Amino acid sequence: MKITRYFLAALAALTVSVTASAQSKSFTLGKWVELHNAILKELNRSYVDSLEVGRIEREGVDAMLEALDPYTVYVPEEEQEDFQMMLSNTYGGIGAVIYKPDVNGNVQINEPYAGSPAAKAGLRCGDEIEAIDGETTHGLTSQQSSDKMRGKPGTTVVFRVKKLRGGPTWKAGDVIEVPVTRERIALPSIEYVDMLNDRDGYVLMTKFTEGVGQGIRDAYNTLKKKGMKRLVLDLRSNGGGLMNEAVNIVSLFVPKGSVVVTSKGRLAGAEQVYKTTTDPIDLEIPIVVLVDSGSASASEIVSGALQDLDRATIIGTRTYGKGLVQSIRPLPYDGQLKVTTAKYYTPSGRCVQAIDYSHRNEDGSVGHISDSLTHEFKTLHGRTVRDGGGITPDFEVKGRKYSRLTYSIVLNGIVDQYSMKYVREHEALPSVEDFHFDAYDDFVAFAKDKEFDYRSSARALFDEMKKVLAEDGLSETMTGELAALEKSLDMDKETFLRLKKDEIVPFIEEEIAVRYWFQEAGIKVRLRTDDQLKEALTKPAISW
Repeated sequence: MKITRYFLAALAALTVSVTASAQSKSFTLGKWVELHNAILKELNRSYVDSLEVGRIEREGVDAMLEALDPYTVYVPEEEQEDFQMMLSNTYGGIGAVIYKPDVNGNVQINEPYAGSPAAKAGLRCGDEIEAIDGETTHGLTSQQSSDKMRGKPGTTVVFRVKKLRGGPTWKAGDVIEVPVTRERIALPSIEYVDMLNDRDGYVLMTKFTEGVGQGIRDAYNTLKKKGMKRLVLDLRSNGGGLMNEAVNIVSLFVPKGSVVVTSKGRLAGAEQVYKTTTDPIDLEIPIVVLVDSGSASASEIVSGALQDLDRATIIGTRTYGKGLVQSIRPLPYDGQLKVTTAKYYTPSGRCVQAIDYSHRNEDGSVGHISDSLTHEFKTLHGRTVRDGGGITPDFEVKGRKYSRLTYSIVLNGIVDQYSMKYVREHEALPSVEDFHFDAYDDFVAFAKDKEFDYRSSARALFDEMKKVLAEDGLSETMTGELAALEKSLDMDKETFLRLKKDEIVPFIEEEIAVRYWFQEAGIKVRLRTDDQLKEALTKPAISW
């Protein structure tokens, strides 16, 4: 009887505690809603200037969600199309990358996609669009021009085009009308499939969109027919996408019924275990998965599951560390909330979410995490793996490091602009296999007259140091030393460009190849100098 009384008393206390906690949360929420409304009404009544309610409310919502994590965002109705494109990797349009060097000039076709409406209509790199549906492109920004090209699939847009090359019924320089029927443009998630040699089949996958699991199955079958003995799945810089497609890919290579990933949320019953539900296509073929600091989310599900199940060798550098699941919730006025609702865990039980996702290295990587802050887990066959942020590869192979100059000329569009110049001056090239860029002097002459930051990393650090010394009042006492150091670090633009020729030429070759033979050719050229991939191929397959 006494035990019963104690039990009932404890249960009553627990009930009171839970109820009080729920009431406290409800009170806090109600309090802040009331305060928010009161502040907004008072600002609307008495603020000295006119109140842009829409702008400040949007900024307030964005700031509130940003304080939670980088992935919980509000998507208003007017941004739905861009949001859906991000989710599905599709949009309605003509399928071409454009370039607008001068807001008061023409739109230039930079790169039509292979098989796109633009390509089928005969638009080529270097063609200039003077008008879209009768409206001049002069005065339009690149984004405004792009918006006019997009539209509902099946509708037609008419361009007035100045042709770079001659054609069946026109000469180079002629201005002609080109009607293009818009289509649903699906940007490929699997960008390249081919044999690297007589043994290794290679698949470059850049997103996890709907149907990509079937795409990997098809790629496997294609490569198998070509004699593949080992599969290389490249997930470098793959930011993820649909979780179910990650499960579909893993299911191709592990036994039916295997756990791939588990998601755990705050709500009761929110835990979900995702298992393979189909028979695999190959349980024996060695698999290499390439990852880096840009491999995130679904990429980490695939690499983490295959590692935990001892089914693949993971090679590269530690992945991004995004172990959060987002769900889409409807909001009033046709808005949507993409909200983080759970964390996901690999088959061994580890969460790849970075311990602190708000502080990362400049390249987005997790950075060093002390073992004392992490926990050990075991793979299917007893290997030790750890949590704390991202997937740590079985073999660390770092990618190539580039100079500050190379980053600068690529990010400032110098290589891109030069490639357009090259296309205008060269009507035809040999096959992509035989193409090698041999006009570097011409590139240097072009680039040295362009505006970009060509300082070395050492010179940039020196300039920053000079500022700090001046702020501390120390620069005058070190005038001689600073002048000598500055002289030794100083290098003119042309000299630096020539010094970094071996770094820059592969970027030029890739951009030129894309403009003559589309994206796949650019990837083929890029693989020539992919030292990380070459080293990965020398590593033994892990067999446990």
